[in-house]
Amino acid sequence: MEGNRGRSLRCDLLRKIREFTRAIVRDLSIGRSPIVLIDRFRVHCTNPHANCCCSSVLPNGKEILTLQRENHVHRLDVLLRVLLIVQQLLQENRHGSKRDIYYMHPSVFSEQSVVDRAINDICILMQCSRHNLNVVSVGNGLVMGWIRFLEGGRKFDCINHPNTAYPIPVQVEEVQDIISVADYILVVEKESGKQLYW
Repeated sequence: MEGNRGRSLRCDLLRKIREFTRAIVRDLSIGRSPIVLIDRFRVHCTNPHANCCCSSVLPNGKEILTLQRENHVHRLDVLLRVLLIVQQLLQENRHGSKRDIYYMHPSVFSEQSVVDRAINDICILMQCSRHNLNVVSVGNGLVMGWIRFLEGGRKFDCINHPNTAYPIPVQVEEVQDIISVADYILVVEKESGKQLYW
């Protein structure tokens, strides 16, 4: 099960997201253009286990995003769309890859780097790492076959659903109650082209 520290951090991030979006809605409701200040850093969230890597580096000025500047409108749109996806990941205690997020709105995001930038902006705004947002670099793969396990309170039952592939858990230390009647394990490495048979 999820630890108290992890649950507390998730609740804190969800609170910050609500406050951020409420401030934007409040500005819009009174006809004022929202202003989003983003600290500029040379390094963004490089330590996935830290609460916030950015805090160790002094900001190099602030970037001001506003709807009054035409080139900021799309960036704010992307930021809010990605923030909504991150909020859903946190609420459901799921993980998603940056690539998964891109494919949710490819016509809006246009390219992967747009999503990457929005995630960096969110990390800075929320003072956390990408890992804390439940966003991973790429999906770790899929598992299927004669296995059942729990991860973060969610049940993965491949035994009763043998034709369903489930994502490999990101938090392997949270995997519990593993039940398997498999005689062997087949690992296929798509990236390297290697296959490993046990």
